[in-house]
Amino acid sequence: MHIDLLDPGPFGRNDFWAALTWLRANDPVHWHPEPGAGDKGFWVLGKHRDVVRVYADSDTFSSAQGMRLGSDPAAVSAVAQRMLIVSDAPHHTRLKRALHQAFGPQQMPRLEGLVTRVVGELVAEAAEVEELDFIDLAKQLPNRVVCAMMGIPRADWAWIGALTTDAFDSPDETVRSNAHSEIFLYFMELLAERRARPGDDLVSQIAHDTLVDEGDGTERPLSDEEIVFNCNGVLSGANETTRYSAAGAVHMFAELPGQWELLRSLGPAGIAPAVEEILRWTTPGVHALRTAVRDTEVNGTRIAAGDRVTLWNASANRDEDVFTDPHAFRVDRRPNRHVAFGHGRHLCLGARLARFELGALLTEMLGSLDGFELTGPALFNSSNFTWGIRSLPVRLLRSRVSAPRERAAL
Repeated sequence: MHIDLLDPGPFGRNDFWAALTWLRANDPVHWHPEPGAGDKGFWVLGKHRDVVRVYADSDTFSSAQGMRLGSDPAAVSAVAQRMLIVSDAPHHTRLKRALHQAFGPQQMPRLEGLVTRVVGELVAEAAEVEELDFIDLAKQLPNRVVCAMMGIPRADWAWIGALTTDAFDSPDETVRSNAHSEIFLYFMELLAERRARPGDDLVSQIAHDTLVDEGDGTERPLSDEEIVFNCNGVLSGANETTRYSAAGAVHMFAELPGQWELLRSLGPAGIAPAVEEILRWTTPGVHALRTAVRDTEVNGTRIAAGDRVTLWNASANRDEDVFTDPHAFRVDRRPNRHVAFGHGRHLCLGARLARFELGALLTEMLGSLDGFELTGPALFNSSNFTWGIRSLPVRLLRSRVSAPRERAAL
């Protein structure tokens, strides 16, 4: 079978799954050449056990040399060891411990209240129309939440959301680079303002109340560069996962209305497993890149120091050895050991917030909608990194009598 995971076409057509299935069965540690690059290429790992093993072995597999195919080496070098997603221990451990304070259990009541308010506003706005492109609602949920968390002026929210999409989803490297630069400049200005006039937002908290343990008994504030780079990371992580997972969920509920009815019948207790299945099914973070720092072996295949190794989360989440009937969308699936947020030290910092956003959206929609009807084809973006639905025309099927809503415990 011809395999080309660098070709954007199959991702735009949503037909790349067959290639991943074939690789799991026939070549689970696959050498993927890069056309026109001589002997240059990368390893493709698609089995759940191999993906989890490499995620967990951060001593052998480095993130500091880039975390996606197609990265600009100069851009990676500029942020390495100062941005969570492109850092290794001990820098990664210290940074994550410091930044986790902003997403820890003590912060969740405030964040949950914010999410609940934003979801209520969005669903109320959607109630005024019968048909819409659901991605317009889906992308506003995480963008409004993260912008409000950071104290970004409301007038800038739409612009920030568009920049984030360009920075991580554009097929054009120049567009991606320029968008990242715009975001960095914006946060430099915002940080200067928060240093002078702190508030109760995330940027103020990181700038004034967050200290990094240096490992020698001393602590230091985060540098301006660390704050700006990681605000950019929070912005992208918060936006992309929830957007694509929410749209992917509605797509499946429209195609499989029985799953919506099953979820309704399960009540609040069904929300948490449904969220996990939505994350497994959609897997917006399709792959992650690591670089071997020493000679090693994966599943019997020799990996040389310096080799690039790609971890295909989308493939691991359909692994027949881990998931029963993996190509079926089942909201009551248990257990569900997906890797949609990665694994190990690099487990996504905003995973808990993304789960709550999806759960709150499902809860709100279950209280007012009988389901969804597609009014046009679902369109997908053409990225092998951050992937999902970019357009989903739907008709909202409204309940004659809205059921009383209960908040699910997530």
